[in-house]
Amino acid sequence: MGASGWDYVTGYDGDVEAALATLQAKVFQEEFGDGDRYRSLEELYEDEEFMGTEGTHTILDIDRIVATDTPPTPSGIADYGTLRPLALSRVTHHFGTDRPSVERYEELVAAAREAADHEEYELSLLGERRMRWTGYYIVLHSDDTPTHLGIFGFSGD
Repeated sequence: MGASGWDYVTGYDGDVEAALATLQAKVFQEEFGDGDRYRSLEELYEDEEFMGTEGTHTILDIDRIVATDTPPTPSGIADYGTLRPLALSRVTHHFGTDRPSVERYEELVAAAREAADHEEYELSLLGERRMRWTGYYIVLHSDDTPTHLGIFGFSGD
């Protein structure tokens, strides 16, 4: 099926795990809401063959949050299926601030999607997602208040 990049903006009230759970419930409903294949997110995760080989190519491929902002490594088996904060130095690099807005996040994601060549893409915000089956999050702000998470990652073979 190939690899797929994904990105989302979701509400945030100070709890990354709660924001992820809310987003995953929404995406599950969008992808599997008809109940034909899976009746619940738990049932999806119980299908180890599907999740271990094909996956959903969405945020549903992430099963845990890690606190470290150290980039994941393919040799680190525990890194697969993780969501981690993008390092503050990388946030500042891309946004020019440590308090990026939703609007600026969406602008940088759109610019990355429209990158004219591979090198331009690699230098973009979405170019940070170099390892499959992992993702990053960035706390986004309205004025000085954290209000959303920008979440992006990469799934598939």
